[in-house]
Amino acid sequence: MASILIYFALLLIIPLWAQSRVKSAYKKYSKVPNSSGMTGAEVARKILDENGLYSVGVEEVRGHLSDHYDPRSKTVRLSSGNFHGHSVAGAAIAAHEVGHAIQDEQDYAPLRFRHTLVPVANLGSNFSYFVILAGILMSSANFILLGIIFMSAAVLFQLVTLPVEFNASSRAMEQVVSSGVIRNDEERETKKVLNAAALTYVAAAVVALLELVRFVFIFIGMNED
Repeated sequence: MASILIYFALLLIIPLWAQSRVKSAYKKYSKVPNSSGMTGAEVARKILDENGLYSVGVEEVRGHLSDHYDPRSKTVRLSSGNFHGHSVAGAAIAAHEVGHAIQDEQDYAPLRFRHTLVPVANLGSNFSYFVILAGILMSSANFILLGIIFMSAAVLFQLVTLPVEFNASSRAMEQVVSSGVIRNDEERETKKVLNAAALTYVAAAVVALLELVRFVFIFIGMNED
């Protein structure tokens, strides 16, 4: 019983810890102006243009830390604080999202693979728990196995996301330094923002993997009975 409680506590604590790291780093470095004095929108536009991505747009989007790159419309979308702000955090996040645009332009293999996984990963996320629960209630190993297969697709998506995000952050660091957006003494702060953001993806992958392993053990135990 204690091990079960510890397990579920970990499932709760890991993502909360990652989110707190992101919020803490962003809150701190969103108050630190970058040396170039550029807004996040200007940073994104500058890096895009320097990489020949003139057709990729930069737009403001509502929400807090809702920044993302939309590969369908070829648009970098930045939350209001980062779009208009002149902070180290804003520059880092803007550069990270542009990193995804560069990946898209260069046909980065892990990004393409992640895109192909989206439909099946969504299916797995939406239905795997229902199928597994049905299998447990009906004592059906076949239903549990089907749910595990659905969940595996969602877990694979989370795992493939890791190299995509880390690569985008690596590209971001290279770009903000080479383009003169930040000085050398700002690299440490920029890395802290990017590393904190990456933790959310690591946490999501760990939680998804733990859940998959748990249901695999349930399936094995049912077959042994």
